[in-house]
Amino acid sequence: MKNKKSNTNPKNNSTYWIYGLIISVFIIFSYIGNGSGFSGTKKINISTFEKYLSSGDVSKITIINKTLAEVTLTENALMNEIHRDVATNNFLGQRNVIGPHYNFEVGDLELFQRKLENAESSGIIFNYEFRTIENKWFDVLIGFLPLIILVGLWIFFMRRMSGGAGAGGSQIFSIGKSKAKLFDGNKDTKVTFKDVAGLEGAKEEVKEIVDFLKSPSKYTKLGGKIPKGALLVGLPGTGKTLLAKAVAGEAKVPFFSLSGSDFVEMFVGVGASRVRDLFKQAKEKSPSIIFIDEIDAIGRARGKNSITGSNDERENTLNQLLTEMDGFGTNTNVIVMAATNRADVLDKALMRAGRFDRQIYVDLPDVRERKEIFEVHLKPLKKTKDLDVDFLSKQTPGFSGADIANVCNEAALIAARKSKKSVGKQDFLDAVDRIVGGLEKKNKIISPKEKKTIAYHEAGHATVSWMLEHAAPLVKVTIVPRGRSLGAAWYLPEERQIVRTEQILDEMCAALGGRAAEKVIFNKISTGALSDLEKVTKQARSMVTVYGLNDKIGNLTYYDSSGQNEYGFTKPYSDTTAQIIDKEISNIIETQFKRAIGLLKKHKKKLEELANYLLEKEVIFKEDLVRIFGERPFEEKISQEKK
Repeated sequence: MKNKKSNTNPKNNSTYWIYGLIISVFIIFSYIGNGSGFSGTKKINISTFEKYLSSGDVSKITIINKTLAEVTLTENALMNEIHRDVATNNFLGQRNVIGPHYNFEVGDLELFQRKLENAESSGIIFNYEFRTIENKWFDVLIGFLPLIILVGLWIFFMRRMSGGAGAGGSQIFSIGKSKAKLFDGNKDTKVTFKDVAGLEGAKEEVKEIVDFLKSPSKYTKLGGKIPKGALLVGLPGTGKTLLAKAVAGEAKVPFFSLSGSDFVEMFVGVGASRVRDLFKQAKEKSPSIIFIDEIDAIGRARGKNSITGSNDERENTLNQLLTEMDGFGTNTNVIVMAATNRADVLDKALMRAGRFDRQIYVDLPDVRERKEIFEVHLKPLKKTKDLDVDFLSKQTPGFSGADIANVCNEAALIAARKSKKSVGKQDFLDAVDRIVGGLEKKNKIISPKEKKTIAYHEAGHATVSWMLEHAAPLVKVTIVPRGRSLGAAWYLPEERQIVRTEQILDEMCAALGGRAAEKVIFNKISTGALSDLEKVTKQARSMVTVYGLNDKIGNLTYYDSSGQNEYGFTKPYSDTTAQIIDKEISNIIETQFKRAIGLLKKHKKKLEELANYLLEKEVIFKEDLVRIFGERPFEEKISQEKK
């Protein structure tokens, strides 16, 4: 690799030397072409010339282009001490007898010519002539200058759009080449399946692909064929790209990696050309793997954007990809892996068997997988010996692998900020709070009246959730501003695969507990419940229109999981049904709001005690609620159900 780097810079430098040499040649020829190059003439003024002329020292005068006069002295004058500087040619180092020796600006040509005629009439012997000199090289340069500038700008922009100036002028002709990065299976890729925590189901799927590439005869002898492609589908941060890196490290075959946006270019036909070039390179190095990250950039369903008037460049790229994956003459050992978090927008032709034979779903990790991910990211950290990884995995429900990596990094930064020698449990809890709620803003100006409203709002959430069986258990409540929120309550939601109606209603009631507390205590409501209202509105709408949990609408859903509905801009229900939907959504929310008000009125004294304690401490935990309210009446029932 060092040899390649040493060869690159001289090549670029030699190119610049060529440009410099061409410019120098033009300058030299233009200098020679004006008739004054290297002649050794000395500049004088016209009065000095008249003095030399009257003394009889001038032999010849040449007026060039009616502006410049060149003076040649007589041989006797060159013997004079006053002309010693011009008697020797400065360039050749020899006596300059031929001349010219001096030059000066003529000024008014008619007046100068009259002076020369007067000098002749007075008996002074000399010759003079007029000469017109054309600088052909300079004229050619000026004529072609606009064209040279246009060509230079075109080369500059082409190199910028084709990957920068680092690759030299050849980039102009390689704009249709693939931008895929080739990984050498024996050198470049170090990630293996051992580095990928969790994702057991996804790893089993891709391990079979790796096994096929390592020993294809094991499958082909039974009549099996190599799968054409595998599509990794999952939420952002769940480890799709990491899994692809592990495949590259395990397979030990050439691995081409690029993004879907690398095919996109402003020039028509470039995307399809890059697809052809990519598969050509992969076939030459087969068996090999092509990994296209964020394939939805080129794989969107065709015909959806026809009304926008956009060109068909993206569709042409997709058509070429479809042909390369499963068309005539594609029986090569090339496997295409792709990743996306928007499988619903992909074209159906791309998803069929024979192209992407397998769709591997990469879900959010459960509590056991989160523990494995924590163990991977905790290895480089200097942590305390008593750190409970099980506790951390339980405190991060719904976190993806990328989120957990961020938690570990934030915890290390927080510990370093506090000048600690190791990262402890509290640092991880602070990191989770910061990621979920944002940075603390203790210096934010809040009036005592607003602070009291916030305290009762958060205490209302805590009280209602404590009294409801299916609401998420409370972890802590704070009225310290974080991010855009003025207060927050942290819960530890139960990891459920299916959700029943009473569970959704309890969660909605707990979310409305803050506004209900304001209504009960102050008989007024504020704008502080915006995020709560947004959450419950989405939940109520999902109950009615998605999950079929409403009696009036019945067992119907208007949700399209494919994302390719046929309704266009129209709703899939009538205006009458729309009115019923709006009314049912409103009824569900208002019922839970009244339910929250009823609970808070019943436990008003404990609500006030909790709010006052929150005003005093600013942060309260589950233990404080146990002290004020006692144990939850259904806590034992919930623990028995989990068993």
